Amino acid sequence: MATDGQGSSGPLRAADKPVARLLKACRHSFYLVFFFTAITECLAVAPMLYMMSAYDRVISTRSGVTLVSLTLLIVGVYLFWSALEWMRTRLLIRISLRTDWDLAADVFDASFRRSVGRRNVNVQQLMGDVVSFRQFMTGEPILALMSAPFAIVFIIVGALFHPWLAAFIAVAVVLMLVSAWFTQKISSPILKAANDENTESQAVAADGLAQADATLALGMLPAVRRRWHDRHRQFLQMSVNASEASGIAGGLSKFLNKALPSLQIALGAWLAINGEITGGMVIAASMLISRAVSPLQRLMGNWPQIVQARAAYDRLNILLTEEARSAGRMALPAPTGRLDVIGAAAAPPGATRPVVTDVSFTIRPGEAVAIIGPSGSGKTSLTRLLVGVWKPAAGSVRLDGVELNEWNHDEVGPHIGFVPQEIRFPEGTVAENIARLGEVDSEKVIAAARLVDMHDTILAFPDGYDTFLGKTGFQLSGGQRQRLAIARAFYGDPAYVVMDEPNANLDEVGETALLKAITAMKARGTSFAITTHRPRLMSVVDNLLVLRQGRQVGFGPAAEMIAAVRTVRTGAEDPKPAPKPVVVAPITPQAA
Repeated sequence: MATDGQGSSGPLRAADKPVARLLKACRHSFYLVFFFTAITECLAVAPMLYMMSAYDRVISTRSGVTLVSLTLLIVGVYLFWSALEWMRTRLLIRISLRTDWDLAADVFDASFRRSVGRRNVNVQQLMGDVVSFRQFMTGEPILALMSAPFAIVFIIVGALFHPWLAAFIAVAVVLMLVSAWFTQKISSPILKAANDENTESQAVAADGLAQADATLALGMLPAVRRRWHDRHRQFLQMSVNASEASGIAGGLSKFLNKALPSLQIALGAWLAINGEITGGMVIAASMLISRAVSPLQRLMGNWPQIVQARAAYDRLNILLTEEARSAGRMALPAPTGRLDVIGAAAAPPGATRPVVTDVSFTIRPGEAVAIIGPSGSGKTSLTRLLVGVWKPAAGSVRLDGVELNEWNHDEVGPHIGFVPQEIRFPEGTVAENIARLGEVDSEKVIAAARLVDMHDTILAFPDGYDTFLGKTGFQLSGGQRQRLAIARAFYGDPAYVVMDEPNANLDEVGETALLKAITAMKARGTSFAITTHRPRLMSVVDNLLVLRQGRQVGFGPAAEMIAAVRTVRTGAEDPKPAPKPVVVAPITPQAA
């Protein structure tokens, strides 16, 4: 399973990266953070000077007044230092909040749209990428990156003591940089592979949990566990490899951390023995080197987080760039419900072979088309094409003369009704679900419920229209779920409705209510595309579209297509050839 976030659009320029643009919008806050960091790094010299002065001046002169003065001064420096760090932390928190505000909603929308019709999308990972990137921007790694350039300050101070001390500090910084580069070189690829494998194992577990009832009932738990365990074992092995690689680099880093200060003291002591520096300078020099290499040590310690943040940054850029390409469309008038399908082919996102090909028909306002065919003929795939969830692999699907995918889903959505084959309701009340989680208009909600003869049933629920639905809420029967989904589709009198097997779980009373509702909606000018296996629905449709093995074998008035219906039902057992398809005249955009 490919990790979501890998695209085929190629590398992005910095100007084209949405996350980079967000960071650019925060640049003034980052400038302030960097400014405060610069001051705190310069103030870090103060404790060294205090130590040197106390050792060289106070002890040798036995001056209590000097000691008190120096101590008060250094305490004041510490107070100022703490205030700067507090302000810097507040700025980083504000950057964190802005990052989340600006990214989270867009990533949620983009990952939700991308997940439609796809099996290889890890929405949790994409939302987790926002958290990872936000934590990086406000955590220790970003401060270490900002502090690293100020090693030059400590080299300059060392040069004031003695050139050899400055040279040693410079060499120490270079060695730490080489160590950091070595750590990145050997550990980053392994860490990335381990993270990807962990994502795979979590996806396998999540997929199994999503079908927990069937998994347990069919005795599939051992097989699911085995698949998860295989992935998890690979993740553990890669984690061990990453830890071993990091251990090699970490061992080198620890050696340098311990050896460099000691060697600096040895060099300082040698210079002091020869009378070139004082004893206080020896102590201050050891503090200088520790401070100079500290940001690099912190970077190496947080390297896994840096690798994770970098991967999150790339995935977010690709995701939001693809989303931006489909955004910004001009608002269009509300549709009237005319649908023109012209030589359309349907294929799942990412697939190269269409499951439905060369379909052409028209639905005018107030008309209904029944889509029929054997199981596996492509009816459900076609419905996804007809509501714009899938893009046509070929041909076009036009709503009021405009390509369906050119409409803004948020704007056209209220004018479209959709009843999917698999019905699920998000957490919320019955009224909220009928109102599509938008602002509840009581009159419209009740009207939609009455239309499918669901009003009295809902009133019998524990809290009526305020009954809570969800994992811990009221559990609906199959027929109730179906009728509630139809009421949701009819909410607000949409101009165009697509229903996939809307009567699959309905009893005779429910099916009768559905037929009356379709008839009433047609009278209002609503157009319908309905897949069905049951003959009763054909009494309210105007045309039949017959599919077989993903191909259109007939389209025309219902009365003329009864023979086609019989042929589809008998399938391969019918020795008669399929009826000659009704020829559909090509539809031009002008005609639409």
